[in-house]
Amino acid sequence: MSSHRLSKRGRYIAWATTGVVVVAGAGIAAQTSMAASSWPAQKTYTGRAFDTCTAPSLAAMKAWNTGFYGAAAVYIGGKNRGCAQPNLTSSWVKSVSTAGWKLIPLYVGAQPPCQSSRNPERFTASTAASLGASNAKDAIAKASALGMKPGSPIYLNMESYDITNKECNDATLTYVRSFTKTLRAKTYRAGYYGFASSSAKAVATATDRTDLPGNLWYALWNKKNTTTADWPWDPKLYTNHSRAHQYMVNSKETRGGHTITVDRNAWDAPVALIG
Repeated sequence: MSSHRLSKRGRYIAWATTGVVVVAGAGIAAQTSMAASSWPAQKTYTGRAFDTCTAPSLAAMKAWNTGFYGAAAVYIGGKNRGCAQPNLTSSWVKSVSTAGWKLIPLYVGAQPPCQSSRNPERFTASTAASLGASNAKDAIAKASALGMKPGSPIYLNMESYDITNKECNDATLTYVRSFTKTLRAKTYRAGYYGFASSSAKAVATATDRTDLPGNLWYALWNKKNTTTADWPWDPKLYTNHSRAHQYMVNSKETRGGHTITVDRNAWDAPVALIG
């Protein structure tokens, strides 16, 4: 995500209204291996969302509940997660959800072998499938422990990498497909965070759509609060509440006496089912 998180050590940066509805079919067309009739209806949030490295305190979340943001992304796990999460407990999740917040589970899984970073967990061409499956199982366990029920999305965080490196890109897509397929086997929806010029582009432009995530969260830091006007790929992809756009990073904001540095997102995609 932005420089105050996972990639704060040595990451290269690739640059290039609020409403909630519950829908049964949004995003399902893109998720090729999903049987819609057997799934819980997903909860979709449309409006502004923020993400920040450490989940804020309950007091801060209450102070920030002003209506400007309606959702918050939280880092539920992954060996490459950049910050400790002392506040992120099942009790916290239940409390902020009761207060009206929608939550977006984000998992920082293994990263590509050609990535310019010092992340502690990477996959290779030979380990991509197995690590994708084991990371997904861990993500499901983490989400479930926090009270995020089956039917919830889990967004896989993939940082920038050289997508012109075919071996690296093929390994990354193998990892992503394995992660996605494993999530769906346990009735969790698959989402993906990446950069519009690299990691998100690799998924959005892949010719073979089998087992790719059904929800795409793209980083394009143009300060435009939209998921449509600047969508850089096939307009028929990721329609029907399946897009999110990280449009501004490292925004230091104060609400109710609580200052947090956040990234801003335009959100029109699934959020967690809490219970």
